[in-house]
Amino acid sequence: MRKVILMMSISLDGYFEGPNREIDWHMVDEELHRYFNQQVRNMGGLLSGRVTHQLMADFWPTADTDPGPDSSEAMVEFAGIWRDIPKYVFSRTLEHADWNTTVVREVVPEEIRALKEQAGGDLAVSGAELAAEFMRHDLIDEFHLCVHPVLIGRGRRLFHEADSFTHLRLAESRTFGNGVVLLRYERVSSDSQ
Repeated sequence: MRKVILMMSISLDGYFEGPNREIDWHMVDEELHRYFNQQVRNMGGLLSGRVTHQLMADFWPTADTDPGPDSSEAMVEFAGIWRDIPKYVFSRTLEHADWNTTVVREVVPEEIRALKEQAGGDLAVSGAELAAEFMRHDLIDEFHLCVHPVLIGRGRRLFHEADSFTHLRLAESRTFGNGVVLLRYERVSSDSQ
């Protein structure tokens, strides 16, 4: 069965974006971008909220055919990966989305579990609000967090307050040359505790 994996970049103090939605503090260099490309290339689909999807759709569809002056080889490569991968955008307002995207109105746990049972690679979920909804329904199997060596002081935290406790097991850690640390955690089932 496929897994649902939360993949996010966060600051050391736990924010995924600054107070004005800025992410310019992300330290994505060529090495880290190649890692992202490898991970996403092996995914069976991307699950995101409307804001995250629209940010991606505003940039990635043409990032290889019309690369900017700061475009790296890994960025150009990611454009094709992003265009081709199945995407599911969760939105109550979006009427249509291009680039191999399905619009989904609600997080329905039975539908997500059915999606997990389909053949293919794992599913990556991104965005704090969508992640919180997936966690509320106990749908996230792994957490892949890239912790950037910055303290941004305020903004939007990745994890919301919750009434539940989730036990995790460290499955991998990796330090990139720019100081970003990958922490990959798997959920520990209640049977194996």
